[in-house]
Amino acid sequence: MRHFQRITGIALLAVLLALALGCGDSSKGTAELRVVHASPDAPNVDVYLNNNKILTDVPYETASAYLPETPGSANVQVDPTGTTTAVINSNETLVASQYYTAFAIGPVSSISLLVTQDDNTPPPSGQVEVRIVHGSPSAGPVDVYVTAPGADLATTTPTLTNVPFEAVSAYLTVPAGSYEIRVTPTGTKTVAIDSGAVALAAGQIRTVVALDAPGGGTPLTAIILDDLN
Repeated sequence: MRHFQRITGIALLAVLLALALGCGDSSKGTAELRVVHASPDAPNVDVYLNNNKILTDVPYETASAYLPETPGSANVQVDPTGTTTAVINSNETLVASQYYTAFAIGPVSSISLLVTQDDNTPPPSGQVEVRIVHGSPSAGPVDVYVTAPGADLATTTPTLTNVPFEAVSAYLTVPAGSYEIRVTPTGTKTVAIDSGAVALAAGQIRTVVALDAPGGGTPLTAIILDDLN
C-alpha cells in the first residue's frame, strides 16, 4: 500500500511553454490540453501535437500543466524519448475554451490514449470537486471510499463501486475540508491505495488517478492532479 504522490507539473519546459503561448487563458479562444504519462512499463516519452513537440522526456506518473493549443483537429503522437517510433498516434478534436486531459494509459503492449473533457468551472461556494480515474491496468474493478480521515471502512458504504479500468467518474462535490481517499478491490475492504489525510480548500478541483507501480503491478499508487486552484 502506498500513499498518493501529488504531481503538479513536469519540468520548467511546460511552464515556459505555457507562458510563451499566453499563460493558458481559455477565454482567449484556445483549447487547454494537459498530458499525463500513465503507462507503467513505458520509458520516458516525448509528446507531439500536429507534428510539433510540446513535451520532452516525460517520466511515468507525471502530468504537464494545461497547455494552450489551437482548437480544431489535433494529432497526438507519443514516442519513447530519443526515438521517432510512435507508440500512440491518435486524432482528436479540441474545442475552444474547453479543457482536456490526455492520458497515455495501459501497458506498452496495449497502450492507448484516453482523453477526458475536464469541467474546471469553479464549484459552488464552500465546496470542492474530486474526480477519480482508474488507470491501473493490473487492478480489477475497484471500490472508492471518500471519507473523513480515519473513518472505519467496515461500516462505510463505498462512494463509488465496481469502477473498471479506464473509467472516469463524474465530479464529486463535497464541502471543503480534510478527506481520506481509499481504493479497494470491489466487494472487499482490503485497502490497495490510501491517500492519508488530504486537505481540500474551497474552490479546488482535483483529479485522482489510480496507477500501477513503476514497471507494472503492485504496490498500487496514485497521483492527484491540480485541475483548479
